[in-house]
Amino acid sequence: MPGRLVRTRTAERVTELLGSREGRNHLAAYGWVQGMPVIMTVPTEPVNDVMGLVSMHGRSVLVAMLDAGTDELNFLHVSMPNPALQSVDLEKDTDQIHELFVRTQNRGSVTFRVKYWDSCAVAHPIPAFNAVPDTLRHGQRLNP
Repeated sequence: MPGRLVRTRTAERVTELLGSREGRNHLAAYGWVQGMPVIMTVPTEPVNDVMGLVSMHGRSVLVAMLDAGTDELNFLHVSMPNPALQSVDLEKDTDQIHELFVRTQNRGSVTFRVKYWDSCAVAHPIPAFNAVPDTLRHGQRLNP
């Protein structure tokens, strides 16, 4: 049941972000397009299971996860598997999705392959969206 609650909170946060023009613009700057599927996940979910859901869509997707420590909404943009990419080792059955998030945050783009795919795909992190206060949008500075 805890996984369901986290997914629900993640879905609420994603809906809130996609409901704002600024949020959509932020995601679009990193590859999101209107109608792109968003997969909700929990940090401990196996990478292979998450990518099994990604496979069902037949196109690039966003994977959304709430960071367990900070409660920050994180996204990965995941491409479709592509035979032109250099092959890498399979993700282990024990690898969890939060580990892929960490690898992308440390390296930028990460080429990876899961057991369901003959080819590799690329995941890249989308920086967290932090709304800018209205007072800063208009060129004003806040006093420290």
